[in-house]
Amino acid sequence: MNPDRKEYHQIGWHVLLCVIVLLLLFPIVFAVSNSLKTLNEAYQTVMSIIPHNPTLDNYLHVFKRLDFLKITLNTFFIALCVTVFKTVTSILAAYAFVSYDWKGKGILYFILISTIFIPFSVTMIPNYLTVSSLGLNDTLLGVILPQFADATGILLIRQSMKTIPKSILEVAGMENSSGLKTLRDVVIPLIKPAVISTGIIFFINSWNEYVWPVLVLKSRENYTLSLALQMYISSEGGTEFTIAMAVSVLTMFVPLTLYLIFQKYIISTFTASGIKG
Repeated sequence: MNPDRKEYHQIGWHVLLCVIVLLLLFPIVFAVSNSLKTLNEAYQTVMSIIPHNPTLDNYLHVFKRLDFLKITLNTFFIALCVTVFKTVTSILAAYAFVSYDWKGKGILYFILISTIFIPFSVTMIPNYLTVSSLGLNDTLLGVILPQFADATGILLIRQSMKTIPKSILEVAGMENSSGLKTLRDVVIPLIKPAVISTGIIFFINSWNEYVWPVLVLKSRENYTLSLALQMYISSEGGTEFTIAMAVSVLTMFVPLTLYLIFQKYIISTFTASGIKG
């Protein structure tokens, strides 16, 4: 390829990627901008990025009208419990699939991974009936209970474990190390980036979850941040639009911060997941 043509080709790709990045960032900028506007200004200049008269009244309204600390703690508690349980079960299941040979392992793994493609609408009603029969409606445990395991986590951590040389596990076995001891002392330290990134993905997904909590939780004292947001949105598009944008910004702050801190682990885990089958 001609050097000049190659340079133009690279510039074209960079321009395209910059446009994509701007499109992806626009919803965040849009939410932050409108959260700093009055309601009248937001409706008149909804697409304007820079507020004419920036104000923090929308954020102050959120903190005064909502028990924001309680709602945030509810969201954090659910996300933390879901993350811990999903991560632990993913590690244990992945270790069983990688380190042990047993009849039907391949078939069971295929069935397990196939559940990734089952839409939530299929499992929603059975899960709701189970939670209701246990008397866990309108409780945080009712939100947490159906989310103790995740096939995607098993897939990602299994792929990371498969990159560990067999010789390391064989040496651990020769030293009469138990399976759990080998997992704790040898395997987990070697796949620490994958465990961290998978945990962050679980946390972000749980933090942002809306459909399942809205089915289970009815009392405002049990609300999560996603449910608090619906209080400011009507069927006509929202009578308290700017306050809804303020809640959106506060809701996205924690997961966005976590992603920015651990993005290299998340990217490396998804990259490694396609190396070995």
